[in-house]
Amino acid sequence: MKKVLAFSGSGRKGSYNYSVVKCAANAAIEAGADVTLLDLSEFADVPVFTEDLEASVGMPEKAKLFKTHLMENDGFLISSPEYNSGYSALFKNLIDWASRSEEGEKPLEAFAGKPVAIMAASPGGLGGIRVLVPVRLLLSNINMNVLGSQVAIPQAHAKIDSDGNVTDESTANKISSLANELVKALA
Repeated sequence: MKKVLAFSGSGRKGSYNYSVVKCAANAAIEAGADVTLLDLSEFADVPVFTEDLEASVGMPEKAKLFKTHLMENDGFLISSPEYNSGYSALFKNLIDWASRSEEGEKPLEAFAGKPVAIMAASPGGLGGIRVLVPVRLLLSNINMNVLGSQVAIPQAHAKIDSDGNVTDESTANKISSLANELVKALA
């Protein structure tokens, strides 16, 4: 059984993007994948990556834990919030730490060759579509196989209930279709 790591690039509790990636994770489970759903708010206290910090104290334990999750999985479902047309600092910081090779690792081993499905959600009219370009670029540059399909969900507040569930059937179908495409790419 193929293993998939699902997470939102947001550290905010009640994030629309967490709801979206949770929906995708459920669809991937239904399609036969073994899925781990991470909440990045649990990694919000990882210090900002610098080579000086890395040289003086090494990789922080929570950064190692995030990297371990990446290493243990075959593919990824990622939903990113859009902050001024870019991704969150939390998301980028964790990617930066996980990209650092430790003894015995190949360069970018946590990422290289692994398929990833990307999505975004926003209360605005564009649904976070602008963030998908830099997310795609970032993940492609670390040798991930970003699926050609993607999902952006506008007016997410009207499509997700107060319990964090995607309630709009059309939106849920788009998310499920993308998750199914990832599972097929892993086969």
